[in-house]
Amino acid sequence: MTDHISAPQERSPLDAVLAVRDEVGKVVVGQQGVLTGAIAALLVNGHVLLEGVPGVAKTLLAKSLAAAFDMEFSRVQFTPDLMPSDVIGQQMVAQQPGGQVSFTFRQGPVFTNLLLADEINRTPPKTQAALLEAMEERQVSFDGTTHRLPEPFLVLATQNPIEYEGTYPLPEAQLDRFLFKLNMGYPTAEQELTMLGRHDQGLDPHDVRASGVRPVASAADLAAGRRAIQQIRVEPAVQQYIVALARATRESPSLALGVSPRGTTWLLHASKAWAWLSGRQFVTPDEVKAVAKPCLRHRVMVRSELELEGTTADAVLDGLLATVPTPR
Repeated sequence: MTDHISAPQERSPLDAVLAVRDEVGKVVVGQQGVLTGAIAALLVNGHVLLEGVPGVAKTLLAKSLAAAFDMEFSRVQFTPDLMPSDVIGQQMVAQQPGGQVSFTFRQGPVFTNLLLADEINRTPPKTQAALLEAMEERQVSFDGTTHRLPEPFLVLATQNPIEYEGTYPLPEAQLDRFLFKLNMGYPTAEQELTMLGRHDQGLDPHDVRASGVRPVASAADLAAGRRAIQQIRVEPAVQQYIVALARATRESPSLALGVSPRGTTWLLHASKAWAWLSGRQFVTPDEVKAVAKPCLRHRVMVRSELELEGTTADAVLDGLLATVPTPR
C-alpha cells in the first residue's frame, strides 16, 4: 500500500468516503447503487455477492474500489479444480542445514484487504467452505494455528445468473454471511455511450491506476466512518419495524425459508450505514426499505412450486414491504 493519499486531511470521514464513490465513477459508469452498496459493506464489516452477466464491470468495480481506498487487492478465479489451500494458504516444508526440517505457513490470496472471488459458484462446496471462517471471524485456522487477516477485509464474490452448467449453488450458511446480494444490470444507452467514449480515449480496464483512479481515502478514514456509524441512532419503533420485516419473511406462505436472526442484525447495520452515507444521524424507515431487498433477497427461499411459476424473492419482499406497517 502506498503512503500518499491525495485528499486533504481536514475532510470529514463522510467526505472521504464519498470521494471514493466519485473516484471509482471515473472508470465505472452507471453502477452507483452497486458501488454504494459495496462501500456500505466495507463500513460495517460485511461482504458482497455480485450477480451479473459477464462484461458489466464487476471486476473493474472491485479493482477500482480497492485502488480508491488504497487497499491491497487479490483476485481468485474459482474453478472446479480449485483447492482450499489455493485460497487460504498451505504449509511449506524447508530443509535446514544439518538435515533439520522446518514448516512455515505460506499465506494464500485471502490475506488481503479486498478479495475478488470470481465466479465463486464454479468451485465445489469444500473450497467454498474454506472462506466461511475468513468471512465470519476474519481469520484462517491451519494445523492448529490461527492466522489473523488484514484489516479491513472484504470478500466481493461474483456469480453469473444465466449459466448454471458446471456450477455449485452456494449453501444457505454461506449466503447468510454476505451482507448484500447486489444485481449488476446493463447500463442505459446514455451510460453505455459514455463508457464507449472513455474506451475510445484510451481507458484501460486492466490498469485502473493508469486510467486515473487514485487513492482518495485511507484506512483511517474507513475506521473513522465505522465509528461514526456506530453512533447512528435507531429508535425503538424502527427496530421493531426491522424485526417485523424479518418475522414476516418467516411467516410468509410464499417462502420456504425466512430471514435468520443474523439477517435481522445485518439489516440494522446496513440501514445505519445507508443513513450515514445519506448524511443523517438517525435511521428512518426509508433507509430500512432502501437496503431491505439487497440485504434479504439471498437469505430467503421461495417455495419451489411458486418459483416454477416465476415468483422471485424480490417480488415476495416487495409484497412484504408494502404490507408490513411502516412506523411514522
